[in-house]
Amino acid sequence: MSRRGRVTVGVLVGVFLLFTLLGWGIDAYTDYLWFQEVDKVSVFSGKLLTRLLLFVIVGTAVALIIAGNLYLAYRLRPLLRPHSAEQATLERYRMVLAPRLGTWITVVCLVIGFFAGLSAQGRWQEWLLFQNSQKFGEVDPEFKVDIGFYIFDYPLWRYVLGVAFTAVVLSVLGALAVHYIFGGVRLQGVGDRMTTAARAHLTSLVALFVLLKAVAYVLDRRALLLEQHVSPGLYGAGYTDVNALLPAKEILAYISVVVAIAIIVFSNAGMRNLVWPGVSLALLAISAVAIGGIYPLAVQNFSVKPSLADKEAPYIQRSIESTRAAFGLTNTEIAQYRANNVTPPATLAEDTSAQNARLVDPQLVSQAFTQSQQSRGFYDFGQKLDVDRYTINSRTADYVVGAREINDDKLSPQQRNWINRHTVYTHGYGLVAAPANQVVCGGLPYFVSGFLGEDRPPGCSAATEEIAVQQPRIYYGEQSTEYAIVGQENENSHVEFDRPQEDNAEAEELLYTYTGQGGVPIGSFFRRLVFAIKNTESNFVLSDRVNSKSKLMYIRDPRSRVEKVAPFLTMDGDPYPAAVDGRIVWILDGYTTAKTYPYAQKINLANETRDELTGQGQFALARDDVNYMRNSVKATVDAYDGTVKLYEFDTKDPVLKAWNQAFGGDLITPKAETPAALEDHFRYPQDLFKVQRNLLTKFHVTDPRAFFTGQDFWQVPNAPDAPQSNVKQPPFYLNVQLPEQEQTRFQLTAGVTPLNRENLAALVSGSYVDNEPKLQVLTLPDQTAIPGPVQVHQRMTNNAGIRQQLSLLSTSNSQAQVLYGNLISLPVKDGILYVEPVYVKTGNQDNAAPLLQKILMSYGDGGSYVVLADNLRQGLQDLVNQGKNSGNQSQTGNQGQTGNQGNTGTQPPPPNLPTQLAQAAAELDQAITNVRTAQQSGDFAKYGEALAALDAAMTKYQNAQRASNSATTPTPAPSGSAPPSAPAAANPSATPSGG
Repeated sequence: MSRRGRVTVGVLVGVFLLFTLLGWGIDAYTDYLWFQEVDKVSVFSGKLLTRLLLFVIVGTAVALIIAGNLYLAYRLRPLLRPHSAEQATLERYRMVLAPRLGTWITVVCLVIGFFAGLSAQGRWQEWLLFQNSQKFGEVDPEFKVDIGFYIFDYPLWRYVLGVAFTAVVLSVLGALAVHYIFGGVRLQGVGDRMTTAARAHLTSLVALFVLLKAVAYVLDRRALLLEQHVSPGLYGAGYTDVNALLPAKEILAYISVVVAIAIIVFSNAGMRNLVWPGVSLALLAISAVAIGGIYPLAVQNFSVKPSLADKEAPYIQRSIESTRAAFGLTNTEIAQYRANNVTPPATLAEDTSAQNARLVDPQLVSQAFTQSQQSRGFYDFGQKLDVDRYTINSRTADYVVGAREINDDKLSPQQRNWINRHTVYTHGYGLVAAPANQVVCGGLPYFVSGFLGEDRPPGCSAATEEIAVQQPRIYYGEQSTEYAIVGQENENSHVEFDRPQEDNAEAEELLYTYTGQGGVPIGSFFRRLVFAIKNTESNFVLSDRVNSKSKLMYIRDPRSRVEKVAPFLTMDGDPYPAAVDGRIVWILDGYTTAKTYPYAQKINLANETRDELTGQGQFALARDDVNYMRNSVKATVDAYDGTVKLYEFDTKDPVLKAWNQAFGGDLITPKAETPAALEDHFRYPQDLFKVQRNLLTKFHVTDPRAFFTGQDFWQVPNAPDAPQSNVKQPPFYLNVQLPEQEQTRFQLTAGVTPLNRENLAALVSGSYVDNEPKLQVLTLPDQTAIPGPVQVHQRMTNNAGIRQQLSLLSTSNSQAQVLYGNLISLPVKDGILYVEPVYVKTGNQDNAAPLLQKILMSYGDGGSYVVLADNLRQGLQDLVNQGKNSGNQSQTGNQGQTGNQGNTGTQPPPPNLPTQLAQAAAELDQAITNVRTAQQSGDFAKYGEALAALDAAMTKYQNAQRASNSATTPTPAPSGSAPPSAPAAANPSATPSGG
């Protein structure tokens, strides 16, 4: 290469290194500033220093081992070499390598050491856990070793062993190459093919490799407790593993030590050739196949398989107990619920749990929140809202809540410039809440908080803020995907859009300047330049909006903030906002996980937590395989200043204790210091509940022989209104008192069905009692054929009377779409009450708001007693009336006719039926016209009133029609078509929804 070429290459390499190092430096510096903002510098420094130390130590160690062997091979070269064509050819390579051999070795080893260091720095979590290991206080059932060894020590020892194997193998290959080039190993010529020095060097490395293999066999014995059974698909060592593989691994470890000694002795102190070392290695390979492969296979086929259930029973028992311990299932309360009452009891309407059944579906009402509580097109509540509980007027109830945020994707093209996106539209405003079982104004939620102004429709919202907060601004939220620049030099010069001033005749906008502690100061030119480079945005240094008082907010969504502060946690996919001590805070559940709990079942988090809501307002978890999981941390993010706090929730988790110790001991706030106001809003986490529910479908069976047969296994049902979609029904939050419970609890509940069947098998619930998690399972008797969610939905919607009522609301011109809300299975009065809200989405626009129009309710077997009611109380009373009527009819031989007719318990209208029916049809036509007029006008309040009037007219028409049918009088039909809000009973495009 010419001098110019060498200079060009050098310049290009220098530029590449400069920009690479500059990028790394800027990322590290901006990360440091961010951690300084949240007061968690110990996490930044601890993680960075650990990664640097591992990179340097492991990279240097591997490089030195390989360099030492390469240099030793060169020093052991023969001074005289026999003449041959082979040596003549190699002489040219010697002439190139010998003058700069040190440089060549250094370059090669630096490259290898660099990649080894890169691999090592990614193991920083394993090193920190090893360094801060804790005792579990429990031992594995085979070796009686504390489980902490498997969680904290075993993964690192496995990695170190892998690094040692890599270093030895590369040393053997490199030393062999150097020996060959410099004549220590020859393929041609007279005499020995290998010099004494080369033989001693290479055989010593091979012997070291075999000794490492002996260590691997020892670790393999422990690994058997982490691998999968041959049968029935459980993890841990089974009969064959314990009685054949474990002894085989131990024997092979001893054989490896003997072989290593034999290689050194026979190669150097005995016959000084490679025949016997080769025989030793061959014997080791044959032993590994025979002892470690053939013998266990024979035991499995000839001893275990003929009596598999009996042989594996003790090891199945180990897996059951370990899995239940690893996932917090040990203290699950299991009780039998007979569900032998299939007739609605007379006291059903007064039952508190039945009255607390949630109607408002947090997934379906998001658009209703957005349209009625936004007043600007860029406000958004996300795809799915959240459920929490609040105590108002001395009554605790569950509420659907959402944070009004600015969605950057909904800004108009004119608003989407850099100034507006990053300095004007910086924050949302208000926590909007509505009771979970109350609707008004034609199907809208009854809003009780988060109002933007005083102008709100009477009867559709509370008169005052019932859930008040002193600081309603939301700078940190789930929609905060862009960075924001806040702060002004002049206190009177406000530029941030705060909220619309709706009571002003000119609809002026109120402006605001951030005054909190959040954000990184970027007033200096240096920091502005740094962030300009990081974000590739020149406005950081050119725009007047960035001044000496400016702060930069980045990494603003709560989940990302907590994941950065606590990178060792797996975060739940559903953060939720809450009003705590007058501030809006995001509450997140953090899990500590592990992959090496002996005998515990290994699951994939992404698969086990995926259901109908995943990806629709609920984050999907990573595809991590784990066999230990604890909800150890409750994290909060302040919506105004971004403060991140981690509160201990599981005081016994050794993994959390190790991480807390690794980062200085004060990263996690002790559970005793958790504010009581915050504890009131803790709820059982969804993703953990899904994992536990899925595991309980099998691991509720604790008898190993019953587990082996699998006849009592359960399964999670599909979404009731879309079973063909093969997506699971999500669990739902309820504030109810279930059987075997002493008081009302805010709990997460779900139904399960027998494996490959659709009737109900059990109800699983998770709740907190005295701030401690409680799992409860209500099992139904095997002989009870209570229908499951899919069957109930089909029976209710296929009921002749219900179909007739729904069909009255749809015509050929209707663009309405029926959406079914969360189907709740509620154990009440020794029976099962089913509640499913029916929503109607008008038109074919994606942002149309579904409105709650009717409530499908059933009791018992899901088909005999069915009503389609206007509200929950009416539906309960109608079910009671059906139960009474069925009792009367049973005495005259007509039992069951009431349910099949879909009777809702309303009284028949007075005589003169044809005239009244025609009048009802005319009123229905007029109500349809009023709804369309209100919808076209865009007046949401009038639209709600029109829908309410339509509902009343429809009820009147139904009563008149039933009376007309009973009197065999011809039934006139309304001439007008149904409004866009009318549900189509047989609409094939009806979409599923869950709670």
